[in-house]
Amino acid sequence: MTDTVASEDDLRSLYGTPGKLAVAKQLDRLDVHARRFIELSPFLVISSHGVDGLGDVSPKGDAPGFVQVLDDRTLLIPDRPGNNRLDTLSNVTVNDGVGLLFMVPGVCETLRVNGRARIVADGDLLMPTAVRGRLPTAGILVAVEEVYLHCAKALVRSKLWDDDYRVERRTLPSLAQMISDQVGGGFDVAEADALVEDSLKNKLY
Repeated sequence: MTDTVASEDDLRSLYGTPGKLAVAKQLDRLDVHARRFIELSPFLVISSHGVDGLGDVSPKGDAPGFVQVLDDRTLLIPDRPGNNRLDTLSNVTVNDGVGLLFMVPGVCETLRVNGRARIVADGDLLMPTAVRGRLPTAGILVAVEEVYLHCAKALVRSKLWDDDYRVERRTLPSLAQMISDQVGGGFDVAEADALVEDSLKNKLY
């Protein structure tokens, strides 16, 4: 039977305590380095939790600096067109706690930001995030509570940015084919592939 680690005391007995730097690095606001990291970042993942208690992680991406730093404690993430599942947005309406992980291509450190989120649809607020004159339908406004840089070990181990580890897209079937296999068909794969391709070309914003 697998031993269950059921408490933080159990965890500490296995791992010990964090070093001074790991504790001291946590800030309650965005400093000059965090701001610069966000300015250079074209990609983040956001975690949220729904009413059912399950966690969810969603990718968000655009040109570097697409996330607006409104002040030292506030971020605005534009919500670009997607599949309308609205997982993150729906979760935020019932549980405002979110975690953000910012990544910069070629940089193995990451930036973590935790805070409280709400959904906004104010055109004036969203105007700086417009692309080609198109406003996002809504945005995620995050009140920052915790900010800290994360060391490079995970990305170094994974060799995420190494060209030798790049996977050719053709290694996997198309998105539509994989979903068809997962759900047992029920739709035209070629037609679905064409819709996906059209969405990528014409409906990013």
